Formats: sequence, C-alpha cells, structure tokens
Amino acid sequence: MTVEDFILGLDGQQKAIVSFLHQRLTSQHDLIPKIRFKIPMYFRRTWVCYLNPIKNDGIELAFLNGSNLSNDQGLLKSKGRKMVSGIDLNDVSVIPITPIDEIVQEALILDELAKSKS
Repeated sequence: MTVEDFILGLDGQQKAIVSFLHQRLTSQHDLIPKIRFKIPMYFRRTWVCYLNPIKNDGIELAFLNGSNLSNDQGLLKSKGRKMVSGIDLNDVSVIPITPIDEIVQEALILDELAKSKS
C-alpha cells in the first residue's frame, strides 16, 4: 500500500487533513513517506513523524522524538507516552501551519543529529 492509497481510503476531514499534511511534509520539508504499521510515516535519517487517524474524524500528527522537542508553540501533547508527542487536528481549514512548520524544522534538526535507523 502507498500513502496515496491510504489517503484514498479516508473520508471527510481525515482525507483532507492527511492530503494537506502529506503534501506539505513531502514537498516543503523533503520527508520520505512510507506506510508502516498501516499508517503514513515520514523519515529522512530516522523516523520523524506519522499521521494517525483518531476519533471524531481527526488526525494526529505525531513526532516520534516529541519528548525532545521544545514545544514552544504549546501544541504537542504526550498523552502519557514517553517519547511520542502529537497534535490532534480535526479541521483542515484551521491547521496551524506556521507553528507546525516550526515543530517539523526542530524535529529535522534532531533527525540530522541522530544516527540513521531506516
């Protein structure tokens, strides 16, 4: 399955959110997408983030190294997880693009410092 196939299988806001974020993560941030654990995951040297469907027709943009990010934007929630932190998104029209881009850039700095795991 490709990420495009995954997107085609979604409906409503989930489809719109994943389509938008997939395009942004791959074109603006040069992340490489692959389906892992039945969801889209994005990497360069290491796995950086993933898009996970959640209840209420939303998507969580989750960062695998989220606990090491500054969260200056105040958007990341750990939900009791030790390493992963994410942002729940329910409406493509109100995605906080600039803060998300800042978080992705910080995650990419950590990725550059990490040893390759892919």
